Amino acid sequence: MDFITELCGRYPILLKNENEIRQACSGIIKSFENSGKLLVCGNGGSCSDAQHITGELMKGFLKKRPISHEKIQLMKKRCPEIDDSILNGLQQGLPTISLDSSSALNTAFMNDCDPSLIYAQQTLGYGREGDAFIGISTSGNAENVCAAAKVAKSLGLYTIALTGKDGGKLAEICNTAIIVDEKETYKIQELHLPVYHAICATVETHFFKE
Repeated sequence: MDFITELCGRYPILLKNENEIRQACSGIIKSFENSGKLLVCGNGGSCSDAQHITGELMKGFLKKRPISHEKIQLMKKRCPEIDDSILNGLQQGLPTISLDSSSALNTAFMNDCDPSLIYAQQTLGYGREGDAFIGISTSGNAENVCAAAKVAKSLGLYTIALTGKDGGKLAEICNTAIIVDEKETYKIQELHLPVYHAICATVETHFFKE
């Protein structure tokens, strides 16, 4: 199934974003294929979206994602104590980190340093060349998300903006900008969800057939 074609059929307003959505999928897939990871961040509702994306990629979304037989054998060889009840209860994940989730680190950094750099700090720590980054901001001007995007791009990560309105500063920074055609925050967020669901489904289907 082509989830992006299906997305644009359900939401014709997103037809103008189709190429950028496909580019984002390709960039994320390339990163995962090369043992990279995905970093995601946003504020408020966009913070919830970052966590939502992480949830869809780190466990089964539309697929069951059982651990492969080869990987199970290798894990058992390394740890004979591991039993099938554990292995059969797990799902393969695509390594994704929502940068808002480290509350102790973020509050410590906000207390000691510039609070607008909380996501940039984690991007510097986690990011490696070849990884991917999604910055979510309805205006495209969230200072902490833009700072993280700059650090990500400077480290060689493939950067994606998920935004609205005119795209703001974030769209100018990132390699790919998905700018949904709405002006009000809640309407932008209403379009962001089906966009990233289509991205997650496309990426998952590339790696998992079951």
